[in-house]
Amino acid sequence: MLYPDKLESKLGFDAIRERLKEACVSPLGQDYVDKIRFTDNFQLIDKLLRQTAEFKQIVQYEPDFPQSNYIDVRSQLSRARIEGLALTEAEFFDLKLALRTIQDCLRFLEKRDEEGAFPFLKELAGPVAVDRKLTDALERVIDDRGNVRDSASPELARIRRQIIAEQNNLRKRLDSILKQARQNGWIPDDLSLTVRGGRLVIPIAAEHKRKIKGFVHDESQTGQTVFLEPAEVFDANNEIRELEYEERREIFRILLALTDQVRPHLPELQKAVNFLAQIDFIRAKAKLAVQLNATLPKLQNRPLVSWVDACHPLLYLSFQKQGKSVVPLGVRLDEKQRILIISGPNAGGKSVALKTIGLVQYMLQCGMLVPVMEHSEMGVFQNLFIDIGDEQSLENDLSTYSSHLTAMKQFLVGANKRTLFLIDEFGTGTEPGLGGAIAEAILEDLNKSGAYGVINTHYTNLKLFADKTPGLVNGAMRFDGEHLEPLYALEIGRPGSSFAFEIASKIGLPKTVVDRAKEKLGTQQVNFEKLLKELDIEKRVFAEKNLEVSINQRKLAQQLAEYNALKTKLDNEQKQLLNDAKQKAKALVQEANQRIENTIREIKENKAERDATRQVRQQLEQFEQKELKPETLVVDKPQQQEEFETAGGEITVGSYVRINGQNAIGEVLALRGKDAEIRIGDLKSNIKLNRLEKVSRKVFKEATASDEKPRGVGGNLDLNEKMMNFSFNLDIRGKRGEEALGEVDRFMDNALMLGYPELRVVHGKGDGILRNLVRNHLRTYKQVARMEDEHADRGGAGVTIVKMK
Repeated sequence: MLYPDKLESKLGFDAIRERLKEACVSPLGQDYVDKIRFTDNFQLIDKLLRQTAEFKQIVQYEPDFPQSNYIDVRSQLSRARIEGLALTEAEFFDLKLALRTIQDCLRFLEKRDEEGAFPFLKELAGPVAVDRKLTDALERVIDDRGNVRDSASPELARIRRQIIAEQNNLRKRLDSILKQARQNGWIPDDLSLTVRGGRLVIPIAAEHKRKIKGFVHDESQTGQTVFLEPAEVFDANNEIRELEYEERREIFRILLALTDQVRPHLPELQKAVNFLAQIDFIRAKAKLAVQLNATLPKLQNRPLVSWVDACHPLLYLSFQKQGKSVVPLGVRLDEKQRILIISGPNAGGKSVALKTIGLVQYMLQCGMLVPVMEHSEMGVFQNLFIDIGDEQSLENDLSTYSSHLTAMKQFLVGANKRTLFLIDEFGTGTEPGLGGAIAEAILEDLNKSGAYGVINTHYTNLKLFADKTPGLVNGAMRFDGEHLEPLYALEIGRPGSSFAFEIASKIGLPKTVVDRAKEKLGTQQVNFEKLLKELDIEKRVFAEKNLEVSINQRKLAQQLAEYNALKTKLDNEQKQLLNDAKQKAKALVQEANQRIENTIREIKENKAERDATRQVRQQLEQFEQKELKPETLVVDKPQQQEEFETAGGEITVGSYVRINGQNAIGEVLALRGKDAEIRIGDLKSNIKLNRLEKVSRKVFKEATASDEKPRGVGGNLDLNEKMMNFSFNLDIRGKRGEEALGEVDRFMDNALMLGYPELRVVHGKGDGILRNLVRNHLRTYKQVARMEDEHADRGGAGVTIVKMK
């Protein structure tokens, strides 16, 4: 249920309809725009949104999709139903072009369906089919200029050949007459044969018209020239005219037969034309979505408003033309806080916030993508009630306040747990004390109904009621108290001040007037407003302290992670060293025992001859000095492998590579699309291929040789130092696009290498260009789980928090 009847115009959706019509290329799509209706059918909304999201991809990345000849042929199909009626050449030409476009659309979706793309659009095209015999017949009869082809029938070909032959003979005879008349001076040299009334004639000066026997068909505007058909070509012209009549009859017969051939296919043609209309309509929605930077949010089959960076669509388009950016809106309404009470100064953005919520929700439930961040969650409501603007009526004897009360009556009757209501300037239009009391009583009942809603107000009693009532929450439009300027940002969790006295002072009202106003208002109210401002200041101080604590906690977590990583690494290396030493010692002991046994055997065999015994003893002493020294228990370095080719060529598995801008050298373990998994020492990391440079085996050996650690690879890479110096916070404010993205890539390389779960990129707000550039670039990293704005008090949209998988 929607209330009131003028809801669309009050929210501005009528302007959205007009923009959609402008984006359509035919009346087919425009008629679908007129049919847009608000619905609470979750499955239908989901399907419409996904169709539009798929078409948005086509609009942005598929230039081959058919763009022209979305022709409305519904009237032709209606006329074709009538027995004995033949469609004209022009009507068949339009039908031919429309069917060609439909077939091109179907082929496009069929081809992409093989790739698994655009399943919802393919489902839309599923029942659509056009008989190939019919389209072949249209192609065979109608040429690409909309005329019946000579080959449409043997009889038509014969007639047209005969017409051409007769016209050539006639032209020769007339040329002869014209030449003779020109020699006689009856016709100027610059005049030639022409056609009047479908017959070939010669132009001749009026004073000489009787010198050639014939029939005058026309004369010039001045009357000085007449267009005469010589008598000797009467029969030839008549013969041509008869042939033209015969041609016309044959064309009618061909078109009648073609119409009869179309008639049995009318049901499938109606479906095909309806498909073309839907394609035009969905494409218009997709075009508007691109203009709005609209997305497909997470749709929930329950009442819910959990939006990030929502923008008023019409305000966004208007500001876009002016080169300005809209302050986005973040809002959440759920089962715990269903009703939001927004307060704050006039012209601070309360009404815009209210209309943003109404228009965006209405667009969503009409099957349109909406300007919110894609990780926003949007629910489905059964009822949408709004009370915005002045509905006073002289005809119905309604004052402003009476009209508001009439609306509230409808709200109270129809509100339930699946209702979203929006009220602008709740309780105004009457004496403030009474209006505030009635508004509070109405709000109490609306809250009991379980409905969801947003209310704008200046009434203190409603702010206090929201503060102490479960299900309600206060919100404030932020205001710069120092410069007395609105910030147009919504902050949920506290009420806002109207800043009436401050604004009055800024405008220039005498201080004595402002002071008397404070006295008349009463100490309690003044103290309340003062308390709100002090609370705001304290909240900002707390936010700054909270930010500082948060940063320190992250640093501590970072250091702890670094310590654990180093400890694990050292423990593993120690275990490996001990294991290798044990293996080495075991081998040496075995060899020593073997040599002792051999020595004893040789002494026995040589019967303890002095020289032989001395020689065997010397060999044993040499082995002891060489092999059983303490330093031989140290694990040997890995043996060198065969030489590889120097740098150059394609990077493959096993290649040795260096990260651009760094001294780290490692080995490629695997390739995954545009990413490579590399090993640098004990660490593995995924790096983009365009960030890697292939190096020779020689370079790799030199880097390895420079580091005497048992497991180290790359002597110039101090991982411990890198881990200690790395910061999860990157500041790229003031940098240009390529420079900034280079910084981001190096930042991500180190973060991925060191395994950080959360990162922070400071890019500033500005016009949002650098922010969008960075976020789009970060989406190319498969390791990025999601991105979100920092808290408003810690930088908001000027900082992107990157959550890693």
